[in-house]
Amino acid sequence: MFPMSLSNRIRILALGAALGLCCAAFALPARAMAIRDLVSVQGVRSNQLVGYGLVVGLSGTGDQATQVPYTTQSLLNMFQRLGINLPPSVAQNLQPKDLAAVMVTAELPPFSLPGQKINITVSAVGNASSLAGGTLLMTPLKGADGQTYAVAQGNVVVSGYGASSGGTSTQVNFLTAGTISNGATVERAVPDAFDQGPTLTLALDTPSFETATRIADRINQSFGASTAVAMNAGSIRVQAPGSPGARTAFLGQLQGLDVTPSAPPAKVVIDARSGTVVLGQNVTLGACAVAHGNLSVTIDTKYQVSQPNPLGAGQTAVVPSTTVKAKSGKADLLMFRPGVTLDAVVRALNAVGASPNDLIAIVQAMKQAGALHAQLEVI
Repeated sequence: MFPMSLSNRIRILALGAALGLCCAAFALPARAMAIRDLVSVQGVRSNQLVGYGLVVGLSGTGDQATQVPYTTQSLLNMFQRLGINLPPSVAQNLQPKDLAAVMVTAELPPFSLPGQKINITVSAVGNASSLAGGTLLMTPLKGADGQTYAVAQGNVVVSGYGASSGGTSTQVNFLTAGTISNGATVERAVPDAFDQGPTLTLALDTPSFETATRIADRINQSFGASTAVAMNAGSIRVQAPGSPGARTAFLGQLQGLDVTPSAPPAKVVIDARSGTVVLGQNVTLGACAVAHGNLSVTIDTKYQVSQPNPLGAGQTAVVPSTTVKAKSGKADLLMFRPGVTLDAVVRALNAVGASPNDLIAIVQAMKQAGALHAQLEVI
């Protein structure tokens, strides 16, 4: 064995370091995520609000009173509350064109306090053609319990435009729905049980026994043993301080901890209505062969008139003549070895010109044959 020079040793060490970096690049660990991105605190949730109101100031694009009578009735009721009493003859003939009945929706964030502002969405419920330029009048927003939690009012912003003239019209986006930024003021806070009880429950956004166990172990490493217990795949019970200030600080530190979640389950989601196929991670196939061809059937019917002889006693009749043609397209046979990913299958099917509907049929047949190692969800 010859002695190795210093320069050769340096080259070998450099080569080994480069190989080590390459191996590390191909074996990167899964990315860690903050607990706040994986769970939500049970009881801390938003609430939906809804209300009925009127939008005024429209340029002749409001509801037609003859077809939408409740818009005019709402206007008369508002006039009465404001002390304006119209004669019956005037009220019956009232047909405003600059008024539209709308539904106002909003989402009340958790821990919202009276005086805070929230965004709202305004949507027409009648036959108004546009809400552009309109102003929403004061509208109470109620929750599922019938109580008023916010009051909305403001100028409606519509993210679209349209024009028409001489029977020709053009429109971009929708004109019958708009938004009002900070258009509602919170009037009542929603009671919560955040600072009640000795424990908190963390609900996983994606239930997983492995992820729940990892989160509980990470919390116990930071705050002491028995602080957290994974109850099941979807919830973790955590011992929390009793005072509101200490509980808030504790939860803030807890949500900042990093945890590496488990790999998502292998799943294929198919939207048969739009022909969309979404492939999840870790989807593999068993050994299978796929042959898919197109069969087209054409039925052509022609009608012929049967005319009797001039001296005969027959009657003129229409006789249908039907021709049926069937054509089967070429079926390309594709072989797949065990362990091949569905991504490779999709590339192979695209290479032979398979349509999205063909891909849906093939994936469903693979699942029935037991060759698709993934959950199949059809929506």
